[in-house]
Amino acid sequence: MKVIVVDDYGQMSQWAAQIIAEQVREKPESVLGLATGSTPAGMYEQLVRMYEEGKVDFSGVRTANLDEYAGLSGSHPQSFRYFMDTHFFGQVNIKKDNIHFPKSTEGDFGAIAEEYEAQLRRLGSADIQVLGIGGNGHIGFNEPSDHFTEAVNVAELTGETIRANARFFTSPEEVPREAVTMGIKNVMSAKKIILLANGSGKRDIIRKMVYGDITPALPASILRLHGDCTVIVDKEAGQDLKEVE
Repeated sequence: MKVIVVDDYGQMSQWAAQIIAEQVREKPESVLGLATGSTPAGMYEQLVRMYEEGKVDFSGVRTANLDEYAGLSGSHPQSFRYFMDTHFFGQVNIKKDNIHFPKSTEGDFGAIAEEYEAQLRRLGSADIQVLGIGGNGHIGFNEPSDHFTEAVNVAELTGETIRANARFFTSPEEVPREAVTMGIKNVMSAKKIILLANGSGKRDIIRKMVYGDITPALPASILRLHGDCTVIVDKEAGQDLKEVE
């Protein structure tokens, strides 16, 4: 695991965007595993700017998003699809048919998870998987557990995750209780992983991820077993870390 500690959120976003852009330039048909939320938002802003300046072309890129709330349509303002359309897909030249997302609006969420797993298998391993990390160590919606998940699954959100995400909704009661998420095995199949974290609120969990036990009680800890994982954090999140090449 490579650890990079930068000054602030802006630098973290620039580092991540540069890694993505270089990957796309080297392999225009790259498969990008993408994440949502406030942490990678700056990265998408940088990538949009690079696209507008003619520095990167996304026309051949294929994407697969990490997760989606169960029961929210893609037009719902708090859905992850809406986030991606607003912050990235709608501002660059990614082809609509090359975007892969769990279709979790309604119906049998177990079947939806199986369908998304099949899509991912047809797509092949991501060239780069972008991740954030929850305050309890979850990646995607793979919450602390007694085992590492494998395939795409329907995850029940913990109270901590619901409270953390409630800031995006009118009230905690509106936060969906389930989500369709890639499993840990899906994430670990990526050729390269980038994990981003910023702010003092992530300091403790980042330290535990890097230096603690590898355990499903802290799902992100398994990333230390990946052959090409880069953790990029700002000074606040990385106060307890030493940069590791």
